[in-house]
Amino acid sequence: MYVPRAALVLSLVLASSPVVRAETVYDLVVYGLTSAGVAASVQARRMGRTVVLVGPEQHLGGLSSGGLGWTDSGHKEVVGGIAREFYHGVWLHYQDDSAWKWQSRSAHGGRGQGAPAVDGDQRTMWVFEPHVAEAIFAQLVRESRIPVHRDQWLDRERGVVKTDGRITSIAMLGGQVYRGRMFLDATYEGDLLAAAGVSYTVGRESNRTYGETLNGVQTRRARSHQFQQPIDPYRVPGDPSSGLLPRIHAGDPGEEGSGDKRLQAYNYRVCLTRVEENRVPFPRPEGYDPGQYELLLRNLQAGSRHVFGKFDPIPNAKTDTNNHGSFSTDNIGMNYDYPEASYERRREILQEHARYQQGYFYFLANDPRVPEEVRRAMSGWGLARDEFLDNGHWPHQIYVREARRMVSDFVITENHVTRRAPTPRPAGMGSYNMDSHHVQRYVDAQGHARNEGDIQVSPGGPYPIDFGALLPRQGECENLLVPVCVSCSHIAYGSIRMEPVFMILGQSAATAACQALDQGVPVQEVAYERLRARLLADGQVLEYQRGAGPGAVGVDPARLKGIVVDDGQAERAGPWQVSTSLGPFVGRGYLHEGHARTDKAEARFVAQLPAPGPYEVRLAYTASSNRASNTLVTIRHAGGSDARTVDQRIPPPLDGMFLSLGRFEFDARAEIIVSNRSADGHVIVDAVQLLPAR
Repeated sequence: MYVPRAALVLSLVLASSPVVRAETVYDLVVYGLTSAGVAASVQARRMGRTVVLVGPEQHLGGLSSGGLGWTDSGHKEVVGGIAREFYHGVWLHYQDDSAWKWQSRSAHGGRGQGAPAVDGDQRTMWVFEPHVAEAIFAQLVRESRIPVHRDQWLDRERGVVKTDGRITSIAMLGGQVYRGRMFLDATYEGDLLAAAGVSYTVGRESNRTYGETLNGVQTRRARSHQFQQPIDPYRVPGDPSSGLLPRIHAGDPGEEGSGDKRLQAYNYRVCLTRVEENRVPFPRPEGYDPGQYELLLRNLQAGSRHVFGKFDPIPNAKTDTNNHGSFSTDNIGMNYDYPEASYERRREILQEHARYQQGYFYFLANDPRVPEEVRRAMSGWGLARDEFLDNGHWPHQIYVREARRMVSDFVITENHVTRRAPTPRPAGMGSYNMDSHHVQRYVDAQGHARNEGDIQVSPGGPYPIDFGALLPRQGECENLLVPVCVSCSHIAYGSIRMEPVFMILGQSAATAACQALDQGVPVQEVAYERLRARLLADGQVLEYQRGAGPGAVGVDPARLKGIVVDDGQAERAGPWQVSTSLGPFVGRGYLHEGHARTDKAEARFVAQLPAPGPYEVRLAYTASSNRASNTLVTIRHAGGSDARTVDQRIPPPLDGMFLSLGRFEFDARAEIIVSNRSADGHVIVDAVQLLPAR
């Protein structure tokens, strides 16, 4: 079984540790070789400061060089500074014809995550091979002459020395000591911040904690990556006394919206290919147990063919392969103790994840019980031979989607991400969906297997990320900044946790560290206007002009009459994507079902009414020639249900946003369902409005 290099036995790791001169005192010590760590180190050097980049990893770039080559970019317009330099470096690399060894440039097609992979006007490229990403990070570090100390494991028990609220040095398990005036935790786990005594949390807050709607246990909204057929969860079908199948968790999922200590699932973003000369057949991992995939098998035998849904194309006929569907590469529920676990326990968790995911591919490609067309298709894939050469072609970095999150004086919540709460000191911008992968798998009230935790809700366009979220609480630590495990709620982190954002925040954090040294103040007291001026001068994007086109803001639903349910509040199933390309619209955007119109997509708008009676139902959508002329809308009311067909190619007549679907008698609850069933074009989901009709 291939185990990530970061998880190798520590004695072997420490044997290769570099010697550090005890008297060296750096202006900035960056712990963590992630993309954020690289960006921070480069920025500090450009500001004339001494810096050392140190961490337990063998490779630069974290997940960006560890398999995530299909960038979760959101609105690319708000990616600036060193992050944009990185994506420009990708573009430059693939301009060279010799970079296309296994595939022509035209054969790749240039498809990216919700937008073209190549922006020729901006000279950026957003999809790439893992080894290309690592080479670009190495070039950035080399050009800035940054010392990089790999395989350095923080002594989390005794390694952080603080004097008068400031870190003076950090020690590694091998005895190496790094002294600095400023420190930056760029790890995915938040090990340095925790060892420094900074407040943090793990898991999901309740919705009540910060006045949110998408946090905590989410059984009702968890419609994506879900079982589409009833699947029996018991070892002997129909017999609960026989016990649960593997990968199903006993017990109730918890009260809706309540907090817990569970984490969204991790996986490896595996690089696959079908090019025979570059393909390594899926290995049979040590300890392989086909019984671990019985639930997957039952789902396949019930007709599901979800397993190829996220083989996203990166250059040279390779993939960034991600989780997709009800039982996939996400190892649901097997990571709960990872953030605070010992190094040895983390090693066990990483081994289990690698064994599970390698076994998943091996099972699909080889088990004779797998439907033949699935087995035949999967067996044509394999690991890319020219990637991850020192780790058996398996990624060196697991996708730590969430671990510790700092709790500081400013906590970013769903309300900041959706711009309902102010962000007074922007240090960068985010824009991706609030995206949580599933957290647990359980048995529902009908006795079927069910996943819980998946949330995919648009923030409605770009939003600012406050500088305060990078800083420990006042009085906890004066010279530490945290650009990865930032201070935010679980669901807000679901949007922030993207690699471009980590690079953005890494640069901003390093800028603040340097200015704190210049001003002779704790990081909490850095003059924001001076920080802002330097960030803008270095190409960071701190605000986004919103007009017609991408990022446009629509009508505030709170200003509309009656009861309005926006698309962000709808219960959704299927491949919905956010857009702001055409207006007018309600709220901060609208949804369409992307390029996968053959996949079932449904949005369910539920409104609790102040009183029973007749209401006029209106549907909001943006019209265009590529829309469906036969969008199916079902209204469930006191007397049953009625179906309407809406031609979304015709502009809605009411204020250019709404179309009346008629008047209906309701009890205390109204339900309107928009579906793409049999649609002849794109289906648009924006909002539903109900007006008392008495």
